[in-house]
Amino acid sequence: MTRTELLEIIANGENSGVEFKRDTLENYSLAKELVAFSNLDGGLVLLGVDDDGSIKGITRDHVEQWVMNACRDKIRPGIIPFFEIIKDIQSGKDVAVVRVPRGGYVYSQWHNNKHTYYIRVGTQSRETDPQELGRLFQQRGLIRAEMSPVSGTTIKDLDHRRLKNYFEHVRQQNTPDDSDDTGWRNLLINTDIITEDGVTIAGILLFGITPNRYLPQAGIDAVAYSGTEKDYEAKERSQLHGAMTPLIDQNGNLMEAGLVEQAVYFVRRNTPVHSRLKDGARRVDTPTYPEEVIRETIVNALIHRDYLLSGTDIELAVYENRLEVISPGKLPNGITPERTRLGVRAARNDLLKDFMRDYGYLEHMGMGIPRKIIKGMKEHNGSVPELIEENERFTVRLFSTRNNG
Repeated sequence: MTRTELLEIIANGENSGVEFKRDTLENYSLAKELVAFSNLDGGLVLLGVDDDGSIKGITRDHVEQWVMNACRDKIRPGIIPFFEIIKDIQSGKDVAVVRVPRGGYVYSQWHNNKHTYYIRVGTQSRETDPQELGRLFQQRGLIRAEMSPVSGTTIKDLDHRRLKNYFEHVRQQNTPDDSDDTGWRNLLINTDIITEDGVTIAGILLFGITPNRYLPQAGIDAVAYSGTEKDYEAKERSQLHGAMTPLIDQNGNLMEAGLVEQAVYFVRRNTPVHSRLKDGARRVDTPTYPEEVIRETIVNALIHRDYLLSGTDIELAVYENRLEVISPGKLPNGITPERTRLGVRAARNDLLKDFMRDYGYLEHMGMGIPRKIIKGMKEHNGSVPELIEENERFTVRLFSTRNNG
């Protein structure tokens, strides 16, 4: 880093990736800031700079060794930061730059025989609450939230009809007798639908009798508007609840809708069908959005959303000129909207993905966004879907007519 670059950073002040500190702070306080940066997107601590941006300079002897010892002794797991000293930022005053990247683990400050986890929130390093900590472990791929048991649940909270339908008609395997409780319990434990401590999050979502009883965030908030903006006077508002999975017969015909079908029906009844004559005589009806594109968009939201974000449903909004499906949570494992366009695969909820694939909802190559959503809309009306990540939400936006994409 050059002197000019450092002065520009200081002039811009502290932010989510920059912290000013005098080098007289305690080693555990330095560890707190570096832990918070590593648990977010990385950042740098400038030692020798006061909170107001004034240059105080380095006063501590052997500052590099002190920093490295703090990162080894006061952070778990230990980290090795990038370190450099920029000399003569002001006459005779040096500044040390301590930089850490976004970590591959979840880091804690280790002090007084206690682990404390921090995350960067704006210009502050704040201790995480239990929900934030769980999401950190999930984002780093260190836990699979979907396999966690839901407190208070038992096998009786599962829809036995759907379970039997899944194993016999979808997987085409023999199942225990209805009265064989031990056989069913062993089967469901071995398929990660239940654990010894209760039904898993995935089990409740896929086969729960009333998923929203235990997971209020398990539904879809569907709204159809008359115009192009949100309006209190909507054409229809509906809270879509229930298991993700449908009931199907031996021939694969739908007997009872799951959450995906409910969403498709909502879009279908709130968007027009356009008719045209083909070959001068035969009338052809064309929906505003192809059903396979709607289905893929909904399934994508259901299996990739962050189910540790409580109190917020998937949003399905139908406007006059577009359709939006908003999934709570950032994209997992460093995936970006641009990479999803290319078919890069990184599922947050692998178990949900596997079950929904069994039902034929998913591309086996994990290419649903480029092959079904983007290609499907281009072929349908020449439009290019938008993929947007912001404010911990991922939006897929489809257009009813050709756009400028």
